[in-house]
Amino acid sequence: MGASSSKEQNVSSEQREVESLAASTGSTSLLQNAFSKLADPQTNAIPLQSLQQCFSLNYKSTECEALKMPDSLLGLLDHLGPSMVDLFFITDKGGVNWIEFVRGYLKCCGRMPVSVLLNTLLRLFSATGVKAGIPLKLEVEAIDDGEYKISGSLLPIDVLMFLWMCWTMLWNSKTWNFLKEKEYLYLPDISPLVLSAVVSCAEGGSGLELWDCDVSVLDVQLPAGKFLTWMLTTVTNLTECFTQFVNARLQNCTSSEQDTLESSSSSLRQISSEKACNSCLLTCGKAWAISLTIRSAISQEILSPYFPSNSDATDENLIYRSSLHGKGLNRFWSNIEGYLGPMLILISATSGDASEDSTNCRKWIVGALTHQGFENRDLFYGTSGTLYAISPVFHMYSPSGKEKNFVYSHLHPTGRVYEARPKPYEARPKPVGIAFGGTIGNERVYMDGDFSRVTVRHHAVDKTYQQGSLFPNQGFLPAEALILEVEVWGLGGRKAREIQFSYKKREDLFTAQRRKVDMKTFASWEDSPEKMMTDMMADPNRVRREDR
Repeated sequence: MGASSSKEQNVSSEQREVESLAASTGSTSLLQNAFSKLADPQTNAIPLQSLQQCFSLNYKSTECEALKMPDSLLGLLDHLGPSMVDLFFITDKGGVNWIEFVRGYLKCCGRMPVSVLLNTLLRLFSATGVKAGIPLKLEVEAIDDGEYKISGSLLPIDVLMFLWMCWTMLWNSKTWNFLKEKEYLYLPDISPLVLSAVVSCAEGGSGLELWDCDVSVLDVQLPAGKFLTWMLTTVTNLTECFTQFVNARLQNCTSSEQDTLESSSSSLRQISSEKACNSCLLTCGKAWAISLTIRSAISQEILSPYFPSNSDATDENLIYRSSLHGKGLNRFWSNIEGYLGPMLILISATSGDASEDSTNCRKWIVGALTHQGFENRDLFYGTSGTLYAISPVFHMYSPSGKEKNFVYSHLHPTGRVYEARPKPYEARPKPVGIAFGGTIGNERVYMDGDFSRVTVRHHAVDKTYQQGSLFPNQGFLPAEALILEVEVWGLGGRKAREIQFSYKKREDLFTAQRRKVDMKTFASWEDSPEKMMTDMMADPNRVRREDR
């Protein structure tokens, strides 16, 4: 190990090199502690079985948000730990020595391009599938030292299991220290994410019937090269699931069993049941899909309601929900005003016959991520943002860089109680509502002030966000739909919530002060409002002090 070899006068250049690379990741202390805990003092190496146990998963029961879990998934997860050790760690007769232990860690969590790490994830899935006896059509070929080429193809059910494998690694790293039931796994509904890969990678994928589609029975081939490209452009943050899992498991190896028991205070079955029954638009699966597109603290914040923690608050990030707080821009504004952090707005709508028995009813969800609070302005504003097609197919549309019409939110003309109807030669008033992309009067997504209808236009009208459809078979003509639900989630963390709370408290104080009437100022008839109204009725053209 590093501690024992540091006593030697001469440290090999190989050891010095790998320790330097480990130091660049900030994990030297973690690796030293883990090696000390796992290594055999006699051989100064980690036994193979101990390292496999460190990364092993042992889930006995599962709960799915919507989809039916494939029978082979638990077998795949059971072989994840041994496959990681076989793939990344080189063993000697005595086990894994210090240099190979650090080198194996760097293969998983070292500084490398995202494309290389995504390739590593897919190689791990292929190796684990072989161990579990799953018939995958992936072929891994070593090109150069440390470089591999993946060919072949995947079925949609393979993509589903691959993404669930990544989710399981993230779930394990987030829940291990907080939950009593270590063998319980909650799986989110990620059908829109799988369909996104199908549409982007499969030949003729955009021509498939995507409404109410069951991804587990789709029989289309997704070339491995195109799938890697899709991951690189859509779910770049998928690599964090892997790196967080590796670091968390090594950290757990250094913790005593008593520390783990004391920190395990939540019931997983209770938490997962609450999330499964949650009727919010932002389900666990949708939140994870969005988080995979963001490489910032927002990614962690959007998932915080779906992982147990020491906080007792639930859904504290939900700022506004139309079915709860009331529909309309006024109710919307009273709930989001004063929140200055990033926000995610989701709009659920139906573009067909809204009756329950209708087969033509097409429900879909679109969303927008803003990096600043909403403002009451009659012009577009914003510095950055992202547009999302959430359901039934997930797509992300990042800024194109051509224009900056990210957000439009106009409540009402300020400073006017009555507004005369404009004359033909005068500029017409700006529309009241919320919009994203496009231009005024030709917005890409526009929601009216009553929150009753939403209009979605073709991406040709928009130069702010990238091109693409917001729901299947969108077409070139503007699509108008009935709004079913609107949600706004605050992603600015505790500080943004505290600032909004202070703002609302101050506004309530000002409102209460304005409602109070000082009767001392109306002690005489000459100063009373009745006298003022009488004078106005008697001589309305009289010049008064207030008119100056």
